Amino acid sequence: MSTLISCLSAKTDRPAIIIPGESNPVILSHQQLLDQVLLFQKKLAAVGISPKEAVGIALPNSLEFVIAFLATALQRAICAPLNPAYKQDEFEFYFDDLKAPLVLVPSGAIRGHGEVIKAARKCNVAIAEVFWNGSEVALEVGGNDGMRIKKRAGVHEPQPKDVALILHTSGTTGRPKAVPLSHQNLCQTMKNIQTTYDLLSADRTMLVMPLFHVHGLLAGFLSPLMSGGSVIVPVRFSASEFWRDFVKHEANWYTAVPTMHQILLKNEMPSPMPKIRFIRSCSSPLSPTVHKQLETVMNAPVVEAYAMTEAAHQMTSNPLPPASRKPGSVGKAQGVELVIMDDDGNCLPQGKIGEVCIKGPNVTSGYIGKGIASPFFQTGHFRTGDQGYLDAEGYLFLTGRIKELINKGGEKISPIEIDNTFAQHPCVAEAVSFAIDDELYGQNVAVALCLKPGKSLTTEELISWYSERAAKFKIPKKVFFTDIMPKTATGKVQRRHVATAM
Repeated sequence: MSTLISCLSAKTDRPAIIIPGESNPVILSHQQLLDQVLLFQKKLAAVGISPKEAVGIALPNSLEFVIAFLATALQRAICAPLNPAYKQDEFEFYFDDLKAPLVLVPSGAIRGHGEVIKAARKCNVAIAEVFWNGSEVALEVGGNDGMRIKKRAGVHEPQPKDVALILHTSGTTGRPKAVPLSHQNLCQTMKNIQTTYDLLSADRTMLVMPLFHVHGLLAGFLSPLMSGGSVIVPVRFSASEFWRDFVKHEANWYTAVPTMHQILLKNEMPSPMPKIRFIRSCSSPLSPTVHKQLETVMNAPVVEAYAMTEAAHQMTSNPLPPASRKPGSVGKAQGVELVIMDDDGNCLPQGKIGEVCIKGPNVTSGYIGKGIASPFFQTGHFRTGDQGYLDAEGYLFLTGRIKELINKGGEKISPIEIDNTFAQHPCVAEAVSFAIDDELYGQNVAVALCLKPGKSLTTEELISWYSERAAKFKIPKKVFFTDIMPKTATGKVQRRHVATAM
């Protein structure tokens, strides 16, 4: 099956969704989840949601999000998950871009008159509160926020080429671009992830990534569900509660960004450590130092993957044991054709650095909107904007974003390489390098650093240490020490934000 109905095909009494709680967790079997999704689909039809209409979902990770998302997709409508922490202007941009007739919000949100409510009313978007009442997920349209007058919609069945999901990607410049992903795109990624990690019905994952992000949605939620496994869904990532829920509900793997892995490493570990089948890292580079610490402390293989919204998440991954995992590499292509190309779209030989390009049934058909340059070469390969090379065994090594490369007098310097070197210093917790303007060279190197708690370090000591490990032209001209590294809502570091903040 090439639609999201495949996520609900298990129809067993095994747990599908587990919502942790101090005393009474909410647990729905695969059959119960299917029943709830079909029931909520009828509620969407009753308020007039029809095929090809976008439904904004401004909900935290929750049972309500899970059911609303799947029901919207089954209704042939378009799911548009939105970060609940957006400001009014941001919500207004997305509502306008999506032409959404309806946004779903938590219970009490209308009375609270928060950012999403103000934006929805200004944009004439109907508002509906959704909440679990103990037996089903209720949908209540606000008294003054009803749908435009229209007939009740019929109940529909999705088709593989229907757009199931629209997410916006920030890119490196300009306004966010809308990325449409079809049921077929999503299902292909889900199959790829299931195959890469041998996901089975016996597996249970701890969902720590937000569901408004493609990483959490595809790798942390839909793929495990499709395999017949279980997904533990806390409302947010909490290092102090992570292991309590992980152990109590018998999780055996999780996927997260490097920032979350590092937060867990800084907090107290359970004793004994539960048996973890594997740990997945994705969405930003994992330093070899943190990779080694994770494997040592958690006694589990760490597999780094490479993904992007336009590919419906995963493109490459390191394999599970006994195959080779290469720290510093994002692994081999998984269900996609991956090549390295030059600026003219010619394939480069093994070992040569160029732009990472992909082709496959998981890749978006293109961005929505006018005036956006095509992201494809004439060969049909999608241009990721990332630079890298393939080694002799087909493992991909990323060297940076093409637009983020530091061009120092013609020397192209990879910021990822600099980050990884600084991360090896015993006092450094996190390092992010970026380009700064330079009268002589055009650009030069700068680095922002967070030190480990209780550690101190001078710029001179740091540069002396780094000079023994890197070529002279890579030595930063400026070093910034900071207590907090600027990150996106998903915990991802964006160099341009760090550069602006320093």
